[in-house]
Amino acid sequence: MKTYSTNKNVMEMFETGNVLKICAPMVRYSKLAFRSLVRKYGCDICFTPMIVAADFMRSDKARDSEFTTSKDDRPLIVQFAAHDAQTLGDAASVVAPFSDGVDLNCGCPQRWAMSSGYGACLINKPELVKEMVLKVRNQVDNPNYTVSIKIRIHSDIRKTVDLCQKAESAGVSWITVHGRTAQERHQPVHYDAIKIIKDSVNVPVIANGDIKYLRDVEATHQLTGVDGVMSARGLLANPAMFAGYEDTPLQCIWDWVDLSIEHGTPFTCFHHHLIYMLERVTSQPERKVFNSLYSTSAVVDYLQKTYGTEQDYTTDEKDVALNAANWTKSQSPTNMSLQWTAVALFLYAEMGVLFILCIPFVSPRRWRTVFHMRIWGYVSRFWNKVFLTMIIILIVLFLDAVREVRKYSSKDAGANAKLQPNMHDHLHMKLFRAQRNLYISGFAVFLWLVMKRVITLISQLASVSDTTAALQTQADGANQAAKKYMQDNERLKQTLMEGKGDQATAEGMELLREEMKKLKEELKASEETLTKSHSEADVMKKQMDGLAREYDRLLKEHQELQNRENVGDKKSD
Repeated sequence: MKTYSTNKNVMEMFETGNVLKICAPMVRYSKLAFRSLVRKYGCDICFTPMIVAADFMRSDKARDSEFTTSKDDRPLIVQFAAHDAQTLGDAASVVAPFSDGVDLNCGCPQRWAMSSGYGACLINKPELVKEMVLKVRNQVDNPNYTVSIKIRIHSDIRKTVDLCQKAESAGVSWITVHGRTAQERHQPVHYDAIKIIKDSVNVPVIANGDIKYLRDVEATHQLTGVDGVMSARGLLANPAMFAGYEDTPLQCIWDWVDLSIEHGTPFTCFHHHLIYMLERVTSQPERKVFNSLYSTSAVVDYLQKTYGTEQDYTTDEKDVALNAANWTKSQSPTNMSLQWTAVALFLYAEMGVLFILCIPFVSPRRWRTVFHMRIWGYVSRFWNKVFLTMIIILIVLFLDAVREVRKYSSKDAGANAKLQPNMHDHLHMKLFRAQRNLYISGFAVFLWLVMKRVITLISQLASVSDTTAALQTQADGANQAAKKYMQDNERLKQTLMEGKGDQATAEGMELLREEMKKLKEELKASEETLTKSHSEADVMKKQMDGLAREYDRLLKEHQELQNRENVGDKKSD
């Protein structure tokens, strides 16, 4: 390896009073090409990926594959994972001519690292950490060469403070604090713990965790008073973050293509970086297409066809405007994502159904006849579940759209837009798209509720209509009967009470005769029935008298037979 001298003393950078912006050590990602990219966009210090010191010292092949640098790759900090002082000291001696410092990883929470004695398990061994820092200090002759540690916090912050103070006494140059415990992954960062550590030591402190936008740098500094911030995932998604870009600018993507080809970056790494960079600014269908590409040439062709050739994007004002126009065109509000296209189609379907349900010449009773068709019987089994599911989905999308609107309409977003050319228009495009999604989801929820209410009201109105029709039929029948009875009664009254002349009297008498005739016939029938009943009773009485006489005769004969039998018995004695 060729030795590259640095023009900067790293510790002097902390004395400027500016908050340093640092690229974190990322396994497989923060290699030379990516470090070169972020340096072009405002990154002050870069770390190598974490290197296992024992493996690094085992062979030249391992050293050549794990550590590469160039003359412009400065200031550079090499991070090692180690669990003994001598190995770390030897590794630091090897890389010292090609870097500006080494960093001991005391924060990696992965199981393989902790089971091997590396990473976050070292925060529970402050004496060992102190010994390793002292070893590097004694073994590397360069007084400007830095020795730092990157740690996670304890649940008991006093233990973390004790670790940092012991490292400080051993001569540590600065301390990077990831504001989570070893057990935490995506929980909120404990800024209060970082501030306590900063107030407890005299060396510079770097804050790490959830640095995703430039505004997070100043916000973290205000909360903790740290001397610098370190970003990992934020820089993966947007390598130009420290330059003030909200999302990855197209020029940064082409810079990555050039640097990757220049440094011979393997396709997998090259492709994965682009996937991260394009994630925020492409739709889901576009991401699926891009993620399926399988070669560097295919990726370059895709970028040229989608966003234009690299030569179309220069740094002068006119070409920057063209760059922003093409980039905005690819992200225009008309290019809706698949999910919002589905929601929009659902909204139009709701409008169509409501229009059909509100057709004036189709009565509710006819609609109920349609609802009673067999197909709706199958649908009705799942109607409530489908209704609640759609309500939940639409409300979630509505809340997501509200979040996007708040994000792109905030004062911070407007301030950040001023940091780069044409970002203002790009921001307004995103705000318009978020507002469009908000309206679509909001109206979809509203019309879904209205449609359910309309169907319910139509069914209720049809039921009321059927009930009203039945009651009307009964009322009509009762009215006709009452009317007939009233007419007959009126005729009789007129004939008997108010009749005039022989004709009225004759009609009244004729009616009475008819009624009397009916009554006589009924009376006669009753008399005949009664006479018949009397006759039957007389016959039954005669039969009873005959039976009684016959019974008396039989009783008398029985008595005579008994007397004769008694007399015969006495003679025999």
